[in-house]
Amino acid sequence: MPLLVIEPISKSPVWRWRILAALMISAAAVLHIAYLGLKCPLDLAPDEAHYWDWSRHLDWSYYSKGPLVAYLIRAGCFLAGSWSQHLTASDMLAVRLPAVGCGALLLVSLYILTVQIFASESLACAVVALLLTSPLIAVGASLMTIDSPYTCCWGWALVLGHIAFIRGSAWAYPVLGLVVGLGILAKYTMVLFIPSAGLFLLASSMHRALLWRRGFWIMTAVAALCCLPILLWNMQHDWVSFLHVRGQAGLRQNGGVRWTGPFIYLGTQAALLLGFWFMAWVCAMIAYRPWKATDPGMRYLWWLSAPMFAFFLLFSLKTSEEPNWPVTAYLSGLVLTIPWIIQQARSRHRPYRFATVACLASACGLGLGGTVLLHHSDWFQPVLVAIVGPPTQTRPLPLRRLDPTCRLRGWRFFAAEVDRLRLEVEAEGTEPVIAAASWTLPGELAFYCRGNPVVYSVGLILGDRHSQYDLWRPNPVEDSALFVGRTFLFVGDLHPSIAAAFASVGEPRAVVYEERGQPIARLTVTVCHGFRGFQDSEPGRAARAY
Repeated sequence: MPLLVIEPISKSPVWRWRILAALMISAAAVLHIAYLGLKCPLDLAPDEAHYWDWSRHLDWSYYSKGPLVAYLIRAGCFLAGSWSQHLTASDMLAVRLPAVGCGALLLVSLYILTVQIFASESLACAVVALLLTSPLIAVGASLMTIDSPYTCCWGWALVLGHIAFIRGSAWAYPVLGLVVGLGILAKYTMVLFIPSAGLFLLASSMHRALLWRRGFWIMTAVAALCCLPILLWNMQHDWVSFLHVRGQAGLRQNGGVRWTGPFIYLGTQAALLLGFWFMAWVCAMIAYRPWKATDPGMRYLWWLSAPMFAFFLLFSLKTSEEPNWPVTAYLSGLVLTIPWIIQQARSRHRPYRFATVACLASACGLGLGGTVLLHHSDWFQPVLVAIVGPPTQTRPLPLRRLDPTCRLRGWRFFAAEVDRLRLEVEAEGTEPVIAAASWTLPGELAFYCRGNPVVYSVGLILGDRHSQYDLWRPNPVEDSALFVGRTFLFVGDLHPSIAAAFASVGEPRAVVYEERGQPIARLTVTVCHGFRGFQDSEPGRAARAY
């Protein structure tokens, strides 16, 4: 296939496009900071709060992820903690500030990558503008999860990979290895960049020799060196991270093949990309497949996209996957897809050209609407309530069926209730231990409760999977003797195996968080006196899952 030619959208000087792109990226970052600091109705997500708790215990690595996210959050709190407290009465803005920076740097990397491949500043500006309509980009720049630094590192690895593999700059190889290594410290799937790049080199006759030269292996060695903190930490903790990843990949299960998995995976990815972008990406992958395309830059984009997508498609046969797992497949993929869309929009056939433009405009409008909905779903609550109907005994929280942001609401409210009960117990002359039924709860309570107390998870007793809380010592599960006689505030449904560990248990108090009379979230808090310790024979303890 001949080289994809994109005529300039405008013949304005280069600097104008760069300034326009810089203004768009800066404006988006400023809007995110303003939203987080002044108007954000969303509390920390459970994952964010969990990583914030990690940042209070800096280490070489952690149970399920590398250490980068914890260090970024710690840096954000150190640099902007006072400012965040002033604006939001918590460290919420400081926790999420690194995500804003990573989101901006990701867009800069994709601008540079587009210029590298297509030598068009106007096209690069169009890529930035169109990506800013994507809810994925907006959410990644608002929530401090591992995907923010991970996608940022992947974006810059794409830039450096082009400089190293296609332009032949020797200095880029060790820097590329460092960026890939940092990405692995954020999310383990960053390691897939190396085989994807290797496949590009292997499939390209003009670049195949680079596989055997020292540059590629210097890159690999530097990336491996960056992984030493993870390896050393796991050597000291019975390789729990590897067991966790093996469990997520479905390699510990003997349930056979999930034949419906690929269909669920494809449907989920199509929904994630709003239908249009997914179909356009598929068409671009077919149109510019590397055995037909002649331009090495386009083949590079293809090989750094398709293998990642195919990898998780294969694993969908074994395990249920999260929608965001193959997200980096779309970074180079969309840089290749957007020029393909522009080319379709310039078709000679007027109906086809009109349909392409209409679909693109609809996708951008839908994306912007979805972004607003995710950031301010409270504005749309009357419509959502009309769709889901009133609460019932079988569906006490119907709004959670449609609104994923319900997981980010009510945590301040619940923490205030826990604080109220803490004061009651403290008035009796004892300092209560705060414990929760699942690993998703301690971070939220520790973040929003008065004084940021230590909150424990006893999820293993209930058959919950392992988490970082099980490794921090002492804790009530592994070190029961140190907590004997203590009064607990237990957050979560009180299972009989929990109640049996106490001399007396108070009446469970159901706490319901509502907005406009609509129940959003519910938790149960129970005061438990006289801790006697958990027994190894209790159900769930023997069924610990990684």
